[in-house]
Formats: sequence, C-alpha cells, structure tokens
Amino acid sequence: VQLQASGGGLVQAGGSLRLSCVASGRTVASYHMGWFRQAPGKDREFVAAISWGAGSTKYAESVKGRFTISRDDARNSMYLEMNSLKPEDTAVYYCGVTSSAFWRGTDRPQVYGTWGQGTLVTVSS
Repeated sequence: VQLQASGGGLVQAGGSLRLSCVASGRTVASYHMGWFRQAPGKDREFVAAISWGAGSTKYAESVKGRFTISRDDARNSMYLEMNSLKPEDTAVYYCGVTSSAFWRGTDRPQVYGTWGQGTLVTVSS
C-alpha cells in the first residue's frame, strides 16, 4: 500500500486546514490509521488515530477539541480537520497505516509500517 498526504499550507493562527491521506495499492478499510507530526529538531509525535470501521478515535491532549480525524473507506482515505490552529502546530504531518490488530499502541509511531510522504503545515502568529 502507498499513502499520499496532502492539504498542508500556510495559515494564520486561529485558522483551519483539512489534511487528506489517500491510500492506493490495496484497501485500508481493515486497518487502524493515524496522523503524526514532526517539527524541526523534534521526534515524530502522535496527533490522532482512528480504528478500522471508525468505531474508535484517540487524540493527543494538545489537539483534543481542535482536531477531528475521520475516514472514508469507500474512497480509501483518511482526513484530519484542524481548527483553531496555533503556531505550535507547525510541523510536517504524516499519515500512517498499521497492520497491528491492537488498538492499544496506535499512538506509537513504531507500530506503523507504512507512511505517507508528509505535508507541511505552517501556522503564523
């Protein structure tokens, strides 16, 4: 499977962006997926995850209430709606898919076997 992330850009603080992640090569409907981000000089950090079937979601505390993760299995896609953006949200955002059947641990980048190329989000103050 290949993942293609898009939707990043430059936005002012308080603004909104919607990231998309489109999968190709095989269906991802049966897999947990997630969004992570990496700022310059920092480790990749968890943002949000969504279970197969979209029955469960989880968020990093820093984005809870501002970001919403969703998926559309008919389009083999996942999304991240980002509102009330802050300068500290500036980072390259990566989407990932994991073959692990366990929901626990999907906030750890190590469990994800496939990543998209990343899309840059820059929030100006």
